[in-house]
Amino acid sequence: MNTQTPMPRATLQDVAREANVSSATVDRVLNGRDGVRARTREVVLQTARRLGYISESSTPENSAQTPTTIQLAFLLPAGTNAFINTLHQQIEAQAAARPDLSVKITRIEGFNPQTVAAHLLALRGQVAGVGLIAQDHPLVREAIRALAQSGTQVLTLATDIQSVPRLAYVGIDNRQAGRLAGQLMGRLLPANQPAKAALFAGSLAYRGHEEREMGFRHILREEFPHIQILELREIMDDRQRAMTETSALLNQHPDLAAIYNVGGGTSGIASELRARGLEHRVVFVCHEATESNKAFLLDGTVDAVIDQNPRVEAREALNLLTAAARGQPYTYIPPRLQLVLRENLPDE
Repeated sequence: MNTQTPMPRATLQDVAREANVSSATVDRVLNGRDGVRARTREVVLQTARRLGYISESSTPENSAQTPTTIQLAFLLPAGTNAFINTLHQQIEAQAAARPDLSVKITRIEGFNPQTVAAHLLALRGQVAGVGLIAQDHPLVREAIRALAQSGTQVLTLATDIQSVPRLAYVGIDNRQAGRLAGQLMGRLLPANQPAKAALFAGSLAYRGHEEREMGFRHILREEFPHIQILELREIMDDRQRAMTETSALLNQHPDLAAIYNVGGGTSGIASELRARGLEHRVVFVCHEATESNKAFLLDGTVDAVIDQNPRVEAREALNLLTAAARGQPYTYIPPRLQLVLRENLPDE
């Protein structure tokens, strides 16, 4: 029996190389957009037909092999987390400005791995790429593997999931962020005087929260051993739960000197500090320069915010998934870790 290995299908990048133009030019031609000279357009179409990227009868308007719209999906945790809400808005706004993309954002129960896995598996064969924020859990990892095996590109946002076939992780170095929080707290508290510090997290099932805690603990142990870290309290990024846990903590430790919140729920912690008149006594370091956190910086309830830029994360996620769907290379530009104080509040 004579069997032949089929030739691999040409990619958009192959067409660009053979036509001696950029990938962006090929994309504009095949999607029927303006901004390309007539002769260049003709060369690109001839090359695409010769390589079999489009059929001989295809035109930019009717080419079935070159769809004009790339279908993408994002799975983000539901709830009141202001950073997640801002990221949602940024993805939505940037996608709306790109006619080549069709993006659906779904908010789901982020602390339930069964729910996350079910949503991921339902996307098999439906979209070209998926971006998600999820817990690093066996069910989620298996769902990502199944989704990637079906041909869908997957990337993680803000918190990573390792040992899976993901396209990329888009976010800050969370362990570095935790170390930065610890170093700042150690500098703000009196030198070499015993002090108690509290830790709050959304859920340590999120790798990003776990890495922040790890970095925080490491630098305090290395450089500020006089600071005692109290037990960590998980607040599920919930404002009311944060208030309740802060109240219980302060009742148990009225001499508390500092708080580091690695996740959401900052407004609940801040409200309880204000209610007790402790907003200028307890050093408070948190994450994300949201509008409410900016207000806490201005009135002194929060001393410092460690920020990651949701606008940049949305842009990079869309660019990475789009390039992967088209078979194009893309150089990822990671968001910068930024320390925000009252004197350098960002404009957006």
